[in-house]
Amino acid sequence: MTILLSKRLQQVASFVPQGARLLDVGSDHAYLPVALIVAGQIEAAVAGEVVAGPYQSAVDTVGSAGLEDGIIVRLADGLAAMQPSDRIDTITICGMGGRLIADILDKGRAELSAVRRLVLQPNNREDDLRRWLTAHGYAIVAEDILEENGKRYEIIVAEAGQQELSELDIRFGPFLRQDQSPIFLQKWQQECAKLEDALAAIPIQHEETRSAISQKIQAIKEVLHES
Repeated sequence: MTILLSKRLQQVASFVPQGARLLDVGSDHAYLPVALIVAGQIEAAVAGEVVAGPYQSAVDTVGSAGLEDGIIVRLADGLAAMQPSDRIDTITICGMGGRLIADILDKGRAELSAVRRLVLQPNNREDDLRRWLTAHGYAIVAEDILEENGKRYEIIVAEAGQQELSELDIRFGPFLRQDQSPIFLQKWQQECAKLEDALAAIPIQHEETRSAISQKIQAIKEVLHES
């Protein structure tokens, strides 16, 4: 069975180590673990789903591929999908808000001790996720940003370790800020323009609100001028 991953999931897959034992949280159709098993990139996987419909879709995908021996599909909430006998060392969580991903990790912190790598693809609130990671003993070791179907996605890869990030790093991403890719620049140029439009519409007497927006604009311009 051939699985054609989206560009977003292809990039996520590229950060999964060779020979990993994977937990894919919110696996939906289980396309990512199936593609990784078929490619010989991972040893085994657990596809976790908390919703019955997507869980059944994952069961059907794994069954159609004949991969029941390599992929276990479990109906469970977050990291509760993995058991000690699974020997999971890599976790992927994709397509959720950054705050929700942080909540999933926080709720399952006791399960993370043997996990070597987190590959996370938040749809928003990336700063909240980076802040949680650095506050809980994780270092960001790689990042990526891509565009697909008119939407931009960031990928954050973290491993156990200590790391101090500035507020600019938290907001913009330490690697993304350094790389300054065309997609990164486009994202923040557009965000800056939106904030400037918002600022222009706020009455001058609302000093506190205007000041907060002005600070955000200044931070963006500071980062963009680093390129």
